[in-house]
Amino acid sequence: METYRCTRCGYIYAPISGDYTQKIPPNTPFEALPKTWVCPRCGAEQKAFVRNE
Repeated sequence: METYRCTRCGYIYAPISGDYTQKIPPNTPFEALPKTWVCPRCGAEQKAFVRNE
């Protein structure tokens, strides 16, 4: 699964890890995140994320 980077703070969302701060289980693809999910570091909305290359 691809990782995604927050363009505001540089946080990397790695699907293999999920996001325990918002109860997102491991192996959750970025596209499957709930619409309410925001960057756990800076609070940016999902539209601030880009696919990491």
